[in-house]
This record gives sequence, C-alpha cells and structure tokens, in this order.
Amino acid sequence: MSFELHGAVAVVTGAGSGIGRASARAFARRGARVVVTDLDGARAQAVADELGEFGAASISAACDVTDLDDLQFVRDLALERFGRVDLVMNNVGILAVGPAEDIPLEAWQRVIDVNLLSVVRSNLVFLPLLLEQGAGHVVNTASTAGLLPYGFDRLPYTATKHAVVGLSEALALYLRPRGVGVSCLCPAGVATNIVEQMTFYGKPAPPKGPRFPVVDAESVGELVADGVSENRFLLLTAQEAADELRELGADVDMYLSRLIKDTR
Repeated sequence: MSFELHGAVAVVTGAGSGIGRASARAFARRGARVVVTDLDGARAQAVADELGEFGAASISAACDVTDLDDLQFVRDLALERFGRVDLVMNNVGILAVGPAEDIPLEAWQRVIDVNLLSVVRSNLVFLPLLLEQGAGHVVNTASTAGLLPYGFDRLPYTATKHAVVGLSEALALYLRPRGVGVSCLCPAGVATNIVEQMTFYGKPAPPKGPRFPVVDAESVGELVADGVSENRFLLLTAQEAADELRELGADVDMYLSRLIKDTR
C-alpha cells in the first residue's frame, strides 16, 4: 500500500519551525495541500506563505495541541477549505531536563499532556475522517529516546516518547487493515530550535548513550515524505539506531551494562 502525496491534504502540528516546517515543505514540494499549525500563529502563517514557492495551496492556524477545541477547529478549517483530510502529522514535543528526583510532578504532567495526550486528542479528532474514507496516513513524531534507554536526563520526554512508539505500533495493527497507514518518526540529533521547548531542573546530568550524527531538518522532512509515500512504519534519521535497537533486543541486561560501562 503506497500513499499519493500529490493532491492530498496534510495537517501538520508544530509546523512553525524545525521538523514540522521541513515536513510541511516536503509535502508541499510533492504537491500536497498543507494545513500548517503551530502554537505561534505568526510562525504558522510564515511557513504557509513559504509553501507558495512550490505552487502548493496552504492555510495556517494557531493550534494548542493540549486543547481539543483547537484541534477540532483545525479539522473544520481543513474541511471547509479543502474538503477532506488525508494525512495528519503529530509533531509537537517539549522536554523537562534534569535528575529524576528534581523534576516536579507538574513538569511531568505538562510533558505528558503535550507529548502524549496531544496524539490521543488528534486521534479522536481526525481518525473518524480517515476511517470513514478508508484511506489516509498518520505520522507520529517520537524519538530514538523512545526506542533506546539512554534518556534518563530527560525522563518525562523519554517516557512519553516510548509511549508514542507503542501507541504507533498498536495503531498500525489497527489502521493498516482499514486502509490507513501509520509511520513513527524517531529522530536522533536534528538541528532545530528544540531548546526553546526545554525546561531545566536541578543540576543537569550528562546523558548516557550512543552518539548519533546530527542532521539538518530539511533532510528529515524529505525522509518523512518518502516514508509516507512508501508506507514505511519506522523512520530513523540515524541508521545507527537500528543497530542499537537490535543489540538492545538481543540482551537488555548486557546492553544496559555496556552503556553504564562506556559512560563512566
């Protein structure tokens, strides 16, 4: 099952910068009509304006993914302007960084609300449309920190990204037989403005884990567009992560022991 981006209507959250912006550009470059959303409405509008260089029809909206009403507004806007929704990319994430004992409960609640429950809200809003038409695609942005156990210095982020991976895997089993594709993007190092979404607590602990190459956001956007077109599930920005994942699966205790030893 492949997915035709040309003429499709794509909704992208967190599209005002970084991976979301790059993915919106890649979708538009392939002929998709794009609904650009971001918490910062001005940023969303600026990206929508950029997409004109590809001859793509686009609209923008300010959208807080912790607000169900905002997502419903985006859905209704897409239907009013383009008559349908074919592709939904859930791409919003924030980080609380610091030792596990120093990150307060309210920080955990905020990260869970933004990183995980935003996907749940999106599913409630958009999946009925995709299922009714029997076609479409969902992209959830997770992280290699959601595949591998190295992110103890950002534990709420790590926990929610593991949850997004599991949610996406289960959704693929449910949606693919119904004609709706699912991809899970797991970036490693990407040059973005993610630092704007980081809150620090206590004394930062040095992370333990593999060092993956840093790539530019535009190449990640192309990866996402190709992955959607080819209906691939796991999208990695660093193929080295696949080797780490195989090693982890073969022997978890040995893998953890190796990480601890390598980073002392």
